[in-house]
Amino acid sequence: MGIKLYYTTVTASRTVKSQQGEVTRILDSKSIQYELIDISLGSELRDDMRRKSGNPGAVPPQLFNEDQYCGDYEMFSEAVEADTVEQFLKLV
Repeated sequence: MGIKLYYTTVTASRTVKSQQGEVTRILDSKSIQYELIDISLGSELRDDMRRKSGNPGAVPPQLFNEDQYCGDYEMFSEAVEADTVEQFLKLV
């Protein structure tokens, strides 16, 4: 599967929970298949997400097409507003 969504099931941040929910709702509404990767299952997953994104302080949600970084929630949100989600996710 191409699209990977790094997220966490363990967070006290309402913002992170809300952003993760919005991303999954939008992907589902557009019938875009994706793989969920829960970084709370191990620090190596979190470190992998940060390394791949090029941001040592990156927090979920982070989106990738395979190992190619697409962006974070803010960038995804901008693509939704511009109706360019497929381009953002490098699907076209």
